Amino acid sequence: MQSSPTRPVHRPRLKSVGPVDRFFRVTERGSTFNREIRGGFATFFTMAYILVLNPIILGGAKDKFGEQLDPVQLATATALVAAVMTVIMGVGGNLPVALAAGMGLNAIVAVQVAPLMSWDDAMGIIVLEGLLICVLVMTGLREAVMHAIPQPLKQAISVGIGLFIAFIGFVDAGFVTRIPDDAKTTVPVQLGTGNLVGWPMFVFCVGVFVTIMLLCRKVKGAILISIVLMTVVAVVINEYAEVKSWGLISPALPEKPVAPPDFGLLGEFDLLGAFGHISVLTVVLLVFTLILSDFFDTMGTVVGVTSEAGLLDERGQVPNLGRVLLIDGAAAVAGGASSSSSATAYIESAAGVGEGARTGFANLVTGGLFGLALFLTPVLTIVPLQAASPALVAVGFLMMTQVKHIDWDRYEVAVPAFLAITVMPFTYSITNGIGAGFLAFVVIKAWLGKVREVHWLLWGTALLFLVYFAIDPLKQLLGVK
Repeated sequence: MQSSPTRPVHRPRLKSVGPVDRFFRVTERGSTFNREIRGGFATFFTMAYILVLNPIILGGAKDKFGEQLDPVQLATATALVAAVMTVIMGVGGNLPVALAAGMGLNAIVAVQVAPLMSWDDAMGIIVLEGLLICVLVMTGLREAVMHAIPQPLKQAISVGIGLFIAFIGFVDAGFVTRIPDDAKTTVPVQLGTGNLVGWPMFVFCVGVFVTIMLLCRKVKGAILISIVLMTVVAVVINEYAEVKSWGLISPALPEKPVAPPDFGLLGEFDLLGAFGHISVLTVVLLVFTLILSDFFDTMGTVVGVTSEAGLLDERGQVPNLGRVLLIDGAAAVAGGASSSSSATAYIESAAGVGEGARTGFANLVTGGLFGLALFLTPVLTIVPLQAASPALVAVGFLMMTQVKHIDWDRYEVAVPAFLAITVMPFTYSITNGIGAGFLAFVVIKAWLGKVREVHWLLWGTALLFLVYFAIDPLKQLLGVK
């Protein structure tokens, strides 16, 4: 597996076979259709949890008038947007990067936006955010910011995402848990519930071992084999052993494998309705928060996944970047228009890259599975997080190997890289890590009298991050609730 973001992979130009191969450049990128299919399946299984989690987050919240969204309709909307936008990214961007309702973004909508207005108005803000992102892309600003990022920071972003995605795997499986506030300890997290107990934890630990052993043996399909094998083990255990809880997804065979989709939430948004409930300044701050989070989460994900796939060009740039960013902005619009919250690129796509995916053809598989989920949600969501999470831990390791390319002897580079790498997992946010790295980079360069070495777009971006981190005191200073 290629992991160097600084030295792009130069493969001999092999002759493509057939129009599909030529369109997606499968052979040219050193891949095969088998690898792309395996990668598509792996990506789906590692992010299928969103079909369950997004309805829980949004469906469990109330708007200003006490109204709640229907969980069944939310599941349908979530699957539909993921299916359509993932396929569009595959065809238009030709990168193995899948999209779905963004975690973190949906929480902002549920906790900060909806309580201030109706659900229609809240989703209108998401549509507005997506449209503004598309404008930034079409003006070239979003792409220019990505090109302005120094190579060491791009490397650090990839490494930080590796640690972050491994941490996500540990947390999703229950291997790492938050210590209750009443535990009278300053330690924030712990191993399991204090120790490792129960069959679900057995499935996860064995899954990590199996995945790593298969990778060490360089077995083709290692990650997908592990997911399928441990799902079968989990189903058997769930059938014959007493398991109190698997968490979000239980590996129980459904009585009815087919469930009809409910498209009742499609088109239920009001683009400018929020202005009738809150001040213009509050709307601007909410949209700014959403844009910044979406903007840099996508940036980190795209850079991390493509660098791990060895797809960066000789200048360290992402191929088809303009189209990729435009599609991501359109996904935010689609998410708001369907009431499933802003859709964005998923870092779990790295699991597909770990299986060998190098082109957008893998997205056709992932998108197709999300399409099937519209009707077969009970079947396709039996993979418990304990069976899927080992893939995230393994991919985290693979992405972590890029740390060797950072010059740790140059503190002016190493310190921002260190902050970007550590802040991501420690704050559970790609955006926070990028912001910390950017701010440290420009401040240190200024302190050393090297202001001219910093691109003006980085100065502007760092200023935006300063506002982002200081948003609460700014609200208090301006009297915004």
